[in-house]
Amino acid sequence: MTTGPRPALARLVRNVPKAAVAAAAALALTACGGGAEKPESKPSNDASNAAKSSSAFPVTVEHKYGSTTIDKEPKKVVTLGLSDQDAVLALGVKPVGAVDWFKEDPYGKWPWTKDKWGSDKPQIVGERDEYNIEKIAALKPDLVVAQYSGMKKEQYDTLSKFTKVVAQPKDFPDYGAPWQVMTKQIGKSLGKETETEKLISDIDARFKAVRDKHPEWADKTIAVADSFEAGKYSAFTKTDPKAIFFSELGFKLKPEIDTMAKPGWNVAELSAEKLNVLDVDRLVWVTSSTEANDRIKAEPLYSKLKVHQEKRDLFVPYQDPDIGAAFSFNTVLSIPYAIDEIEPLLAAVK
Repeated sequence: MTTGPRPALARLVRNVPKAAVAAAAALALTACGGGAEKPESKPSNDASNAAKSSSAFPVTVEHKYGSTTIDKEPKKVVTLGLSDQDAVLALGVKPVGAVDWFKEDPYGKWPWTKDKWGSDKPQIVGERDEYNIEKIAALKPDLVVAQYSGMKKEQYDTLSKFTKVVAQPKDFPDYGAPWQVMTKQIGKSLGKETETEKLISDIDARFKAVRDKHPEWADKTIAVADSFEAGKYSAFTKTDPKAIFFSELGFKLKPEIDTMAKPGWNVAELSAEKLNVLDVDRLVWVTSSTEANDRIKAEPLYSKLKVHQEKRDLFVPYQDPDIGAAFSFNTVLSIPYAIDEIEPLLAAVK
């Protein structure tokens, strides 16, 4: 079970707690001409990049259900993973179709993607891992990517009858691949491996800069949690994007949380009696309202934890501002925003 961009919900969808969510126009070739007496014109950067992308094909991408060979540069891309659109957008492509997860109409909503979507919105072709095959087919996509997803083999087989499909990464559980792996899969599928490596190295550098600035965090344990109703709480394991984000900031995760999760799940469900596992050096709650914050703080067993008594717990909104959403997505586009927002909050905790 996993969560996505949104904090885990108690309600489950195909063993996945509902978690919640959201590609600049394709590069155009710029023609440069000249007469016989003029020196040879050099191609523009856009033309050069487009030529590089085109020359990258064919490419073969391995995934959970085998491998897919993409013969030419995809022009129309559909994303079926919860956060896949971010990496596609970052590489200069606007998906023509995408899935929704909570009927939030998030496309263009989040600050890290708003400018890249502009006035364009993708066709909604499903909700979570339930896809509308007819709508996808009607878009006539060159490529379907489903990285942060729970795509089933039957769905992959059906889609593969009319388009190229790159399913979730192999060697990882569904929703369990690191953002770097999923980004590389998408970049290779689009013929943009060089640009992808640059994106990833830039984000790695951002994380390293924070670790260098706060070496003391390396000795601190951290946990990320949420709660949607009284008496029920969740803590995220090391494979969840939220936990991964804070580990890359330099914090240590608490292994006990992993052992408390059911096999294949990346969230441990906790009763109030088990809240002591959250007594760490830094505790981050991803919440949706001040009412939820007050309810958690009013829990008698929570009020006994040192992390709360010593004010080392942070209650971070999922949106408005969109801090929790940003580190829940944990993509090449959302991470810089998340770092800018969360670093000062963590630094203020003594």
